Amino acid sequence: MTSHHARSTEPEAPRGLLAFLFRWLFDFRFERGYAARLDYAIAVLIILSVLALIAEHVQLLPTAYLRWFDLFDALTVGVFTLEYLLRLATAPLSPEFARSRYPRLRYVFSFYALVDLLAIVPFYLAGFMAGDLEAARALRLLRLMRIFKLSRHLVPAWQEFMALNRHHDLRGKIHALIEPTGHSGKLHAYVDNFIIFWVLLSIVCVVLESVESVHRVLEFEFKVIDAMAFTVFIVEYAARLYVAPERPEFRHLRWRRWAHLRSPAAIIDMLAILPYVLTVLFPNELDLRVLRVFRLMRLLKLTRYTSATVTLYKVVRREWQVILAAVFVMLLLVVLTASMGYLFEHDAQPDKFENIPQSIYWAVVTLASVGYGDISPVTPMGRALTVVLSLIGIGIFAIPAGLLASAFTDQLRIDREEFKRRLLHAYEGGTISPHARALIAAETDRLHLSAEDVRRLTQEAKEAVEARKQELHSGGQALLIDPRGQPELAMKQLRLLASQLQLLSAAAGNAALQAQIRENDGDAELLRRLLQALETADSAAHPASGLPADRSAGPSR
Repeated sequence: MTSHHARSTEPEAPRGLLAFLFRWLFDFRFERGYAARLDYAIAVLIILSVLALIAEHVQLLPTAYLRWFDLFDALTVGVFTLEYLLRLATAPLSPEFARSRYPRLRYVFSFYALVDLLAIVPFYLAGFMAGDLEAARALRLLRLMRIFKLSRHLVPAWQEFMALNRHHDLRGKIHALIEPTGHSGKLHAYVDNFIIFWVLLSIVCVVLESVESVHRVLEFEFKVIDAMAFTVFIVEYAARLYVAPERPEFRHLRWRRWAHLRSPAAIIDMLAILPYVLTVLFPNELDLRVLRVFRLMRLLKLTRYTSATVTLYKVVRREWQVILAAVFVMLLLVVLTASMGYLFEHDAQPDKFENIPQSIYWAVVTLASVGYGDISPVTPMGRALTVVLSLIGIGIFAIPAGLLASAFTDQLRIDREEFKRRLLHAYEGGTISPHARALIAAETDRLHLSAEDVRRLTQEAKEAVEARKQELHSGGQALLIDPRGQPELAMKQLRLLASQLQLLSAAAGNAALQAQIRENDGDAELLRRLLQALETADSAAHPASGLPADRSAGPSR
């Protein structure tokens, strides 16, 4: 009856097609729904549509490709229109508008609805103004306003960030914005993705600039993108320098910002902005090709946003002796085979095997099993040496790769075990402190653990804590001895217990013990039995030892 009554009082989920659509597409409280994945897909589609609108103005694209851009634009607007209509239809089911008298009208005039409408209206207006070229061009430009649809993600992330950092000062907030902490929130991930986008875009522009036909047409666009990328990177560099005292690894140092400037990550950031500065200061004195290649070092900025490079550095530092031994064997084999190749082939091909250094090139490409074919032996002994060298190279060059792969996997296991140890230490007290929660969140971001991995490791840590508590509890219980099977040990245990009770009675007094018995009702029965057994234990212990009873401590009770 109780369970039936409990089920009957639970609020039933709304029924109907609109309720079904809202539950599965827009309700984030429904864990099995697709609300989060739909929002992510819409965000990706927004970014792609904006990039496509920008790419339409590239003069290098043939006219045939422009039709595909128009088709993609129409498909994008169709998806945005369907999203808008579904949100409008399900507005009465949304907690934000359900209490309103006219929920759909309230949704139409809400901020996000106006942004969604602004993203699709220019496309439909362009169909009615096809004859007016100026209006059509203006409406095409207004399509870029659909980028504001990302506010559906950015505004909640900003509100979450401000709530998590309400007790931090400006420097602490900026530090949480650009560094992974326990109070960074989703906004930190968006900032990281923004910087990664500009790194990749600047790298693509550097690569395309090397194509003369592309550079001639898009020279101005490349300069604008480079200037914007420089602005993003210089702001990031200044922000990281400003928040350097907040970093845990620098807090024990006196000159914290100077320590940050000397760090490898800061040097990479400086190299990312230095080419633009040199181009502005010395426009006619430096080789632009050198600076163009130098700008490719911006790719190293991506190492900050992945833990793979950190793990690889740990692997090399831990296994450097084994890797050095493998490299030594490879160098030894290269020098020996190059010398033998020079010995066998010098007389037959003096122009290709002119000396041992030139033979080293042949030995390396043969050991690596690439064999370019520009240098190949012609003598029988030289060809036999090539066959043996090719077979040996398959195993020799595979040794360092196998070592690195094994050590890399082992290091990942060590990092996971360290993360589990931190979880275990955090759960030992029963509740997780805010500081420990921040460290766990930062470590989760650094290791790029999925939500499923975190849940699994957390469950393992909780089970380990419970197992340790049970072990300590069982270990603290008294060891019971069977008096029939081991009478001597039972008598010794009884004597020990009697002496402990006598010392306790002499030190505290019977009145104090009786008071403790009355205060601790849970232990009262046990203590009464022990005190009653004291007299029997005292009389039984001393005759067995052949010693007279000591009554100086007073009567036992």
